[in-house]
Amino acid sequence: MPVRAAFLFLLVLLLPSAATAIEWVGTVVRIVDGDTLTLLDTSRVRHRIRLDGIDAPERSQPYGQRARESLEGLTHGRAARAVCTKTDRYGRAVCSVTVDGVDVGLEQVRRGLAWHYVRYAREQSPQARIDYAEAGAAARVARLGLWSDTQPTAPWDYRREHAAAAH
Repeated sequence: MPVRAAFLFLLVLLLPSAATAIEWVGTVVRIVDGDTLTLLDTSRVRHRIRLDGIDAPERSQPYGQRARESLEGLTHGRAARAVCTKTDRYGRAVCSVTVDGVDVGLEQVRRGLAWHYVRYAREQSPQARIDYAEAGAAARVARLGLWSDTQPTAPWDYRREHAAAAH
């Protein structure tokens, strides 16, 4: 029995814990940009949410407004379920959000209006990593959205360039 207990203990330590996830159900009441929204939960509490697994163009970037409009069309005023695993450095909950069974982050990538945020892919489930990577590759091949540009600038590069220019 001690070997079995040790195995179970190690398994719990090594696997991402679903017990640490927080889930909210509510209505999307605001769209900030192509990867950030506000959810009003059933207790009437507002939650600012950063979509897990993606990075959309900044509002001042090409396709930034289209990404925002796409997310608005997918979510605004609609019932949503958010499963959140962490809080980012800006205090936003980082969540997978579904509306009518559709993973809206994945849909943004499919439409070519967000990058799969590979830097944080290890935080996604193995299946989500595969789905997001495949959706991003398909959008790129089909030259959808931002991929119709000959050299789209990733938002993380855009932010770094503009932060350096500000100093």
